[in-house]
Amino acid sequence: MSNRFFFGDDESSASSDDNLPYPKPLTRASFLTPDFDPMTFLSTLHNRHQTLEDLRAELRTRSQDLNKELLDLVNENYQDFLSLGSSLKGGDEKVEEVRLGLLGFKREVEGLRGKVDARRGEIKTLIGKRKRIVEEVQLGRKLLEIETKIGELEERLMLASGGVRKPLETGPDAQMSDSEEESEDEAESSSLATSKLRRHVEQYMYITKSIERTGDDHPFLVQQEGRVQRLKQTVLLDLNSALKHAVVDGEQSRGELLMLLAIYKEMDQVSEAMKVLKESKQR
Repeated sequence: MSNRFFFGDDESSASSDDNLPYPKPLTRASFLTPDFDPMTFLSTLHNRHQTLEDLRAELRTRSQDLNKELLDLVNENYQDFLSLGSSLKGGDEKVEEVRLGLLGFKREVEGLRGKVDARRGEIKTLIGKRKRIVEEVQLGRKLLEIETKIGELEERLMLASGGVRKPLETGPDAQMSDSEEESEDEAESSSLATSKLRRHVEQYMYITKSIERTGDDHPFLVQQEGRVQRLKQTVLLDLNSALKHAVVDGEQSRGELLMLLAIYKEMDQVSEAMKVLKESKQR
């Protein structure tokens, strides 16, 4: 079928036949695009001056040409295809050798993996032991520090013998003794100064806070409860004695009185201070 259009049989039509826009042949590149789509390709041919039957014939011819090219390609390389099969002869043995080699390598890798896993487990166990040892060492240092602080405060409060001493006299009654007793009373009064009481309370509070952070249920700390309780009783005894004398001194010791009440508050013993003040007023 002709690719030309005919509009009549007269001589004028025949003479103008060569002026018609004949369609260009379809190129092979049009079918080689990566995203080739038949519907999209056909839609681009709407301006093509060609009948549908002519287009089918051209596509059919293109298909036949491609089939012929493929057949020629096979015929030309037929001997190469046959030689390829013969060249692969004996390849099974090589493949088997490679397979056995891979199996051996796999077993070696699995063996190494098992050793690595075992070593990893050992290292994990050792790290856990080291961590526990470090924690125990730190705990031991904390316990030793607490015991040292308790001993230091016992010495300052003169409780090294383990007993509870009597409160020291710091008031006017101490002036009624002889000169030797007055000298001792002055030294004792200096030791019971408010600033020194505050230091005693701060050290006692440090001990109690350290015990809370470490864990007061530890067997060693449970054994120290008696010593800590004696420290508390002695510190309160000194505070009560100082507070009574400050009350007796009146306005002269107002600043000291306020400082002593602040110390009671630090120890969370405000009720004890109120009790001492109430007893002092009743006298």
